[in-house]
Amino acid sequence: MTMVVRNATLDDVPTILRFIKELADYERAPEEAIATPELLTEALFSDRPACECFIGEIDGQPEGFALFFHNFSTWKGKRGVYLEDLYITPAARGKGLGKALLARVAKVAVDRGCPRLEWNVLDWNEPALQFYRALGAEPMTEWTIHRVTGEALSRLADAK
Repeated sequence: MTMVVRNATLDDVPTILRFIKELADYERAPEEAIATPELLTEALFSDRPACECFIGEIDGQPEGFALFFHNFSTWKGKRGVYLEDLYITPAARGKGLGKALLARVAKVAVDRGCPRLEWNVLDWNEPALQFYRALGAEPMTEWTIHRVTGEALSRLADAK
């Protein structure tokens, strides 16, 4: 078995989109995955990319991806890395590809002087929680994520 983690290319956009839709199905929210090839192309490969992506391959076949971007800590005064998605196809799970992809993202963080790598995990996703704990990740139990979307976002934007 040959495992490779490489930078995503423009040719990978359909594969990335497929992985995103598979992940949305797994996370019980398929209707929320509305990304398009055009949106992903702009986000990943424009003059000012919003994010970066690695593709994980086993024996030359794409079997997973890690998509990430920089955030910023005012307390640290430095950029961090936020892992938006880490996904491995069901057939490739347990073979080390998830760890290899996460390690590659961690290397980006270290090489760029970022003091932290963060991500979210659904509280019911016990296999992912176990995987991350085994790698030394710690849950941030004192923080609650908040989100504003749709009409609430529009109302907030118009608030005086």
